[in-house]
Amino acid sequence: MILFVNSLTVIDFSYLCNKRGAVGESWIVDLTLHGQLNDESMVLDFGLVKKQIKGIIDNCIDHKLAVPATLNGSLTEHADHSVLDCHFGDNYHLAMSAPNQAYCLIDADVIDEKSVTEFLINTIMPELPSNIEKIEINLYPEHSQSFYYHYSHGLKKHDGNCQRIIHGHRSQIGISLDGMAMPRLQKEWADKWEDIYLATAEDEINKSDLKHVTAQENDVCFAYTSQQGYFEMAIDKSRCDILPCDTTVECIADYLSSQVKNQYPDSEVKITAYEGVGKGSISYA
Repeated sequence: MILFVNSLTVIDFSYLCNKRGAVGESWIVDLTLHGQLNDESMVLDFGLVKKQIKGIIDNCIDHKLAVPATLNGSLTEHADHSVLDCHFGDNYHLAMSAPNQAYCLIDADVIDEKSVTEFLINTIMPELPSNIEKIEINLYPEHSQSFYYHYSHGLKKHDGNCQRIIHGHRSQIGISLDGMAMPRLQKEWADKWEDIYLATAEDEINKSDLKHVTAQENDVCFAYTSQQGYFEMAIDKSRCDILPCDTTVECIADYLSSQVKNQYPDSEVKITAYEGVGKGSISYA
């Protein structure tokens, strides 16, 4: 017997790529379960699928930084935090210290749909009832109707997992002037923010104030303490855009509308900013 749940959840996370660095991503999760009927004449109650299996996915990878086994650098685990130090592409440096729960370690050379699918299946199967013989997972990005970008960020004021300093999203962006869509401007911002880290100005610190990581010459540094613990990072300034606001989707939309309004002061500007799949914020200027 087969049971399926399409769009069970969306995984919003960042992962390390040895070429691109920290990449924000959003993948929709479709789930299929194969097994025998239980005493309730079900493979598994839909309520348990949505609660239990979604909960496992959320706990093991959602809003985390996924780290592959093959890494151009090091990851050192301590009792309550881990320290990451690595290089990507043309010597782009990234270092992070965060509570251990902010990381997801995946035993694969690269982080992609295939390796994450295998990781999730191996994590979920031991937690399921014995009547379930096999599960299948399909991970895929949202079909994009406009340009999109991958970004990572952290929200120190958030009381949930968004406070983790490097997690991310794959997000579409909509820009219109006087009611007319502007694909050229959408592409400009998508290109500008491709694989970007969006930081908040008030979180920036001096290199000398770092506690656990070591910065390099071209790095900018950020740190904060939130409910889950102390977070800090150093990142090459070429891979970072420092905003004068928090990096919630509402603030991103407002920031973009002000930037586009500066370019086109005589036009009504509408920004539709997304945070992953199917959610976001609209700002006018």
